[in-house]
Amino acid sequence: MVIMFIVIIVFSTIVAYKEYENFEVEAATTQSTFIQKQKATIVFDTMRVLEFISSTYEDNIKLEDEVVLKKQILHAIEQLYGRQDGTGYIFVYDFNGVVLSDPIQRQNIGTNLYDTKDANGVMVIKDLIDISRQKEGGFVEYQWLKPTSGSLSPKISYAKSFEPWGWMVGTGVYLDEVEKHLQIEGDILKNRLNQYFLKMVFLLGILFVVGIVGIIITNRILKKEISSFSDYFKEASSTYAMIDEENIRLSEFQKMVPYINAMISVIHQRKEKLKEMNLTLESKVEQKTKDLSEQNILLEKEKDFNASLVEAQDSFIKHSIHEINTPLAVIMTHIDLFKMKEGDNKYLTKIEAASKIISNIYEDLSYMVKKNRFVYTKKYFNMSAFLEERIDFFSEIAWGNKHDIIPQIENDIRIYFSPEELQRIVDNNLSNAIKYANRGTDVKVVLKERKEEIILQFVGTSPIIEDTERIFKAFERENNVRGGFGLGLEIVYAICQKENVKIEVQSDENLTLFSYRFKKGE
Repeated sequence: MVIMFIVIIVFSTIVAYKEYENFEVEAATTQSTFIQKQKATIVFDTMRVLEFISSTYEDNIKLEDEVVLKKQILHAIEQLYGRQDGTGYIFVYDFNGVVLSDPIQRQNIGTNLYDTKDANGVMVIKDLIDISRQKEGGFVEYQWLKPTSGSLSPKISYAKSFEPWGWMVGTGVYLDEVEKHLQIEGDILKNRLNQYFLKMVFLLGILFVVGIVGIIITNRILKKEISSFSDYFKEASSTYAMIDEENIRLSEFQKMVPYINAMISVIHQRKEKLKEMNLTLESKVEQKTKDLSEQNILLEKEKDFNASLVEAQDSFIKHSIHEINTPLAVIMTHIDLFKMKEGDNKYLTKIEAASKIISNIYEDLSYMVKKNRFVYTKKYFNMSAFLEERIDFFSEIAWGNKHDIIPQIENDIRIYFSPEELQRIVDNNLSNAIKYANRGTDVKVVLKERKEEIILQFVGTSPIIEDTERIFKAFERENNVRGGFGLGLEIVYAICQKENVKIEVQSDENLTLFSYRFKKGE
């Protein structure tokens, strides 16, 4: 209905617009035609007067006095021409602009109006005289006093000269007559459009009423049909009832009946199967529940056993670490005493290097055991001095493997960190750098301070690391030949993740670089 109303309104608007457009065209045509007819009329009237003047002049110029003859002709013109409303009169001026005949404004006879201007600045009499002396005469448009209204109105006049006496003869028509004619036509159009709109409103009203009645009837039919379907569905939910197609009147709904009946049949078949399955399922659930109860009992026992096993394993690792620490400390102490007494010895140097490697492994195992049970305290300390101490500790191991550790450490760099955790980062990187560096090459340790960061780098020459992420996972090593458990870098990665230390690894044919960026401050 909305679409129908919109179509009707749009159509009516287009029709009204076309009517108005046609009126505009007709108005322009009417105006042009009216003006042309009026021009033809005033030309005809002027030429008849000129013919009268010329004929009278030729017949009587030799018989009568010229002055008397002029008066007779002017008097005759004033009596013969003009309309009842005071328009359509003939006016006569001499070439100097003196009024010779004006039946409407007789007071101007004998007055020189040559310099008269209208409201638009048109030199009315001068222009009429000038154009009248052309061969065919001519037209002039100007504003002039209209006798019937007493006000200025647009006017068009035709003038042609009578040369023997030096007269300008002419007549005109007021153009507001055209406006009056167009106003009448406009009123006719307006009335026609009003009648058209009244008919359109009446038609819309009828269509609206018919549409509402149609919707109400359609809704009642649909409601009844849908109600029938709802009743059948309610009944079908509890009983095996089918829809009777004869009770459905709409053909569109009748097409749905076979599909709905088939659906009801399938639903009831599945319902029966579900009943059978439920009976079987209940017995299976009971048996499964019984089995699960027995399994839970076994799982609880296994859980208790595993807990005790983990506890025993944890205790064993703790005691093993403790037991390792004691002889290791004795070995390290006696090496130092022997060196003090006997001096350096290449065999002793190798023993010392191996002992320090064992010490580093011990420190890693100790950290692994304690990290979840112990809080490592952070504090400010001199990282430059700390790093030099660790380099000194590993120098024996480096010499034993034909390497030199070259420190490039900026002085007095202080850091807020756990010394124990920083030692794990430094020791594991130094241990790996010495272990995997190509024989006879140097290991470079760089420590520098930037705006917001402290950068620690370990640089060496080693075989290319293919996977720079895998090496930080537990028990993963790039080279299995070099020994080790693969725990060192996993410990380093865990500490860096916890303390927001950025790790960067680069490896190519020329160098292997491990870089760590620590944030300044707490």
